[in-house]
Amino acid sequence: MNNGRAPADVVLTGGKILTVDSAFRIAEAVAIAGDRVLAVGADAEIESLAGPHTQRIALAGRTVIPGLVDTHAHLDNEGLKGVYPSLADCRSIADVQSRIAAMAKNTPPGEWIVTMPVGTPPYYRDGADALVERRYPNRWELDEAAPDHPVFIKPILGYWRGLGGFPLVSVANSRALSLCGISRDTMPPWSGIMIDRKLATGEPTGLFYEWTPISVVELTLMRDVPRFSYADRAGGLARAMATYNATGTTSVVETHGVLPPVIRAYREIEDAGHSTVRVHLMVSPQWGATPTAEIAERMREWYGWCAGKGLGNDRLRVGGIHTRIGGQSPDARIRIGAMPYTGWSGYAPDSEVSRDRVREVVLEAARMGMRVTTLYADCLDLFEEANRVRSIVDSRWVISHLRSFTAGEIARIRDLGLVVTTQTNRWIADQGSALQARLGPAREDEIVPLRRLREAGVPFALATDNTPTSLFHPLWHCVARRNTHTGEVVGRSQALTRAEALHAATMGGAHVTFEERDKGSLEPGKLADLVVLDADYLTVPDDAIKDLSAVMTMVGGRIVHRTEGAPPVLSHTR
Repeated sequence: MNNGRAPADVVLTGGKILTVDSAFRIAEAVAIAGDRVLAVGADAEIESLAGPHTQRIALAGRTVIPGLVDTHAHLDNEGLKGVYPSLADCRSIADVQSRIAAMAKNTPPGEWIVTMPVGTPPYYRDGADALVERRYPNRWELDEAAPDHPVFIKPILGYWRGLGGFPLVSVANSRALSLCGISRDTMPPWSGIMIDRKLATGEPTGLFYEWTPISVVELTLMRDVPRFSYADRAGGLARAMATYNATGTTSVVETHGVLPPVIRAYREIEDAGHSTVRVHLMVSPQWGATPTAEIAERMREWYGWCAGKGLGNDRLRVGGIHTRIGGQSPDARIRIGAMPYTGWSGYAPDSEVSRDRVREVVLEAARMGMRVTTLYADCLDLFEEANRVRSIVDSRWVISHLRSFTAGEIARIRDLGLVVTTQTNRWIADQGSALQARLGPAREDEIVPLRRLREAGVPFALATDNTPTSLFHPLWHCVARRNTHTGEVVGRSQALTRAEALHAATMGGAHVTFEERDKGSLEPGKLADLVVLDADYLTVPDDAIKDLSAVMTMVGGRIVHRTEGAPPVLSHTR
């Protein structure tokens, strides 16, 4: 019996449903009508809501969680990883040559051959160590593989490898160097680039080394190398969504901001009905040479669609702007000068500007009711100044990349009503032990202080920063607090329970975009975004949390990912 209600479209029964409601209730089954949760409860209750055309999914004890929300995802960046051929399984220079020679056979003479970097994705931490020679191929070895083509092996985005993972390395063959005018007389455009040369002759070997997280070789010395196109970015987004769906991510927030072409690409995918991830975008302003006095005028042009909660719907919304103090280093100025091209990044390097300029941005944003997101706590005093101009307390301005906060900073964040998004992949797993050594034992609990944030009532969410794409890594970091290089536990007292961590990855993410009433938990009336896991999040060993994955992912009641191990979907009740 369904008590006169229209039958459910889908019922999932016989499982362990982690609702992440206020009581963290665990149910057996869930019913979906349209794109919303109809009911959550015991098997018998949910069975009664099925009708003759209801799709039935027998979970057979599997664990179900709400869809995960990645609040610093760089989805556009992930999509670009599939544009150029991979060298990931090459284990020698001969393997690299063979791979490039095969490409040359299918490429007209004279056309460029461009590949992904040497090393093992997604981090590429091994670089040349992935090859038995423990060095990169040089120009002449690439010439042997493709004598009639210019060849370029791209450098990584340094942030994939983590801070301190320099240098970035790219390689060009002789034709590529010639086309770009690189000779023994060529000088680097700044001191952070080294053109590798033969000692005896000064002849370039084809290798470029860069001590910067975002390559500028392709923007300067090798500017003739084919660049990512708009079509590359747009086509890559759908692939990236599938990657994120596979580990249970159903929503992303781009708190680092994105440029207008990326916004356009998202709109095209949504309009075509191909989007499988809910997306909230913040704008990465391209200030260029805009005088400080004209910043307010530029921001007024965006006011109608960027202020408040932004413009859009529960599938795609744009609102708020990103800014941060920076942009003064020589490599940053090179990237700014290369705009509108940004390479791997879908955000503008000139959104990172001088402190005086950031001050003007945040003050004007406060006057207009426009939300601001920034990295770290560098702008905290400017946010306080903006709050004196017009209250931002209920506007949920965002501090991303939670690194370390003192008790005093946490109190200031709380008083401003700010939201914090974490980056545990970097500040616990990668750099946690280094931060411990720098801050000392007395200040260890300031490193990603999640427990202190909870106790202070500061809302926070989790994020991957695309390193890697699975939010189960941050969930593991929250619980185990383990540095992956040393095995040390970083700030043990700041660990969360599994329930608290899952709340941050779901309800916490929904709070960032003012959507906590619509998603983030499995409750009647909320969007039917859910994940069927391959193991039980609550009972697997701590170190196995990072390896969890989705056998089935649903967005708005629609299956967007399933594996061979997923439960079957039956289209009748009996």
